[in-house]
Amino acid sequence: MAETLKVSPSICAYPDDKYENLEIEVVLPGVDKKDISFKITKDGFYVRANKEGVEYTDSYAVCCPIVPEKAVAKYSNGVLKVTVPYQQPFENAVDVKIE
Repeated sequence: MAETLKVSPSICAYPDDKYENLEIEVVLPGVDKKDISFKITKDGFYVRANKEGVEYTDSYAVCCPIVPEKAVAKYSNGVLKVTVPYQQPFENAVDVKIE
């Protein structure tokens, strides 16, 4: 039985031209879309993908809060592209009752 090689995928994460969205690109050569798992939170993301003999897996923190519910992902030619908006500074602000 052959062992599976575990490697970290090549990742590039950067803001879009208007600094409204975080763009994430994950290079997963030879992986089928059905074999990719991508999970995201407001402050990081996790990717896991498999192909014969190789498991790509890693987790990453992001510098600014993002809105995971609005993430959009596309996979083409071995590259997973995820676009997710940054959270607005006071989007989840809580009103504090003053006594």
